[in-house]
Parts: sequence; structure tokens; C-alpha cells
Amino acid sequence: MNLLKFLKDKLYYFITFIIIYIILFMLFLAFKLDKQFIIATTFLLFLFHIIVILIEYFRKKYFYKELLENSEALDKAYLVLETISKPNFYDGELCYQALYEINKSMNECVKLVESQMEDFKEYIEMWIHEVKIPISSLVLMTHNHKNEFDKKYIDQLRRIEDYVEQVLYYVRSENAEKDYLIKEVSLHKIINNVALKNKDDLLENKIDLKVLNVDYEIYTDSKWLEFIINQIINNSIKYRKNKDSYIQIEAKEEENKIILSIKDNGIGIRKQDIKRVFEKTFTGYNGRVLTKSTGMGLFISKNLCEKLGHKIEIESVQNEYTKVIISIAKNRFYEVIK
Repeated sequence: MNLLKFLKDKLYYFITFIIIYIILFMLFLAFKLDKQFIIATTFLLFLFHIIVILIEYFRKKYFYKELLENSEALDKAYLVLETISKPNFYDGELCYQALYEINKSMNECVKLVESQMEDFKEYIEMWIHEVKIPISSLVLMTHNHKNEFDKKYIDQLRRIEDYVEQVLYYVRSENAEKDYLIKEVSLHKIINNVALKNKDDLLENKIDLKVLNVDYEIYTDSKWLEFIINQIINNSIKYRKNKDSYIQIEAKEEENKIILSIKDNGIGIRKQDIKRVFEKTFTGYNGRVLTKSTGMGLFISKNLCEKLGHKIEIESVQNEYTKVIISIAKNRFYEVIK
């Protein structure tokens, strides 16, 4: 709280005081009071008003300084009332009460919005589960009657299935604690499931899938990790080269973690795009020019990895390779890899 600004705000008070003092001084002269009495009275009047102003200033300064500093220090500024004492001056009490009412109203609005969002997410998740049934049926039908369907119809159906699954995991990642279960699972089995899911695309595009040394038992949620790896494999297929394409999946054990790496020899990622590939809806040069992309796959994957306590990184050289590295703690207890 600035003293000069505080005094400037009291300007009307000082002007009124000076006018009243001038009138009082003229009365002193009119009544021919003793000079010493006038000087003493003047000194006491000015001293009294200076003390009153300073007391008011320091009382308000302490309250407003604490209010502003705590507001800036808190991540959630609306909780500031929990960190300050109720002021003992009237306009401070009014400010405190107004903040309390505003905070109360905001909490009610936030609870209402959270409730509506929760209902909406539950509806979306239920809808996704319902719509996956006819999609799965269509995928099975096209798979059993490949000769009767044009390849472009099969591809579009597969894209719909992938996008629906993306939405499902995006909704789940927002309420992670309700859905995931960390337990000991086979990394080899997870990789095998992903390979089977992408078998047709790998064969169609003549991509050689190399799987090396993945016979590890890891602590994770198998469904979530399978989705994450599937997103990475989909990207490798999408941004492949036209010939001699391969995807290499390899795991190795370090001190307290298993390092899973997924490398392809595709078109790679531009250097300026690397730092942003995990951002929401970021498509980069490849996503805009070479193929249509939502920019959500890697964003959701990173979000899920953080919920699981895993670490995901990416390195790439344009026109040479892209390598995604997932670090998974060996400890059965929840441990975040940093």
C-alpha cells in the first residue's frame, strides 16, 4: 500500500481540516486569546490528526498487503480468505464480506459446472461404449468379406474406430482415478495385442515390425499402455516412407525402470516441432501437409503416461527416424519417473 497514494486519497480530508483550522484560528484572534495557547492548540490539533492518519494507514496497509501478497502467491487465488485474518476497520470488513460472498458464489458456480461436466462425460463415455458395438460389428463384417468392400471404405471405418477410441481415453484421462488399475502385467502381451490390432495396416503398407527383448513384467495399466503404444504405432504407419519401412520395438532394463523404445525410419519430425508434439491439437508440419491429423494422439498419450507415473519422450531427425521412449518404474508402488 503506497503512502503517497493513500495521502492523495485523503486530500478532501486535509482540505476540510485546513479550512476548519483557518476558521478556528480567526476565532482565536477575534477573542484575543494568548499567543502561547494558540500555538499549543495548533500543535496538538496537527499532532492528533497526523497520529490518526498514520494509525489508519498502517492498519489498512497490513491487511491489504497481506491480501495482495497471498493472492499472488496462491495457485488458486480464490482461497485467499482462508489465509488472512478478518480486518478490524469498517471498510476492510466490507471488502472481506464482499470477497466472501463472491467466493461463495463462485464455488457454487464451479460446483454446478463440475456437476454438468461430470454428467456430460458420463454420457459421452456411455455413448462411446454404445457406438463401439455397431462399429466393431462393421469392422468384423468387412474383415470377413474383404473382397466385397472397397479398401477405402475399410480404411475410413478403421479411422472412425480409432477416433472413437481416442475420445474414450481422453474422457477417461480426465477422471483417471476411477478407471486405471496398476498391476503386474506382461509387456510382451501388450505389444502382441497392439501388433495384432495393426496387423492389416502393417501388411498392407509393407512395414516390417521388429520386436526385440520385451519379455518383462511391468507395473502399469495394460489397457492404457496398450492405447499409448497403439497411438505411437499409428503415427509410425501414418508417417512412413514409401519403401523399406520398419518399426522396431525394444525394451531394456535399467536401475529402477524399464525403458521401452519404439523407433521407425519414417519421415521424422522437424526440429522446430519436436518440443510441441505433445501439445493439445498441435499437428506440426507433417500433420498439416502430408496427412490430416487431429494432434490429439500424443497429447492424450502423454496425459495418460503422467497419470500412470510413466515418462514419455520423443526424439527425431527429419527424413531419418522417430524414436519414442517410455520409462516405466519397476517398483510395484506408484512411482513417478522424472
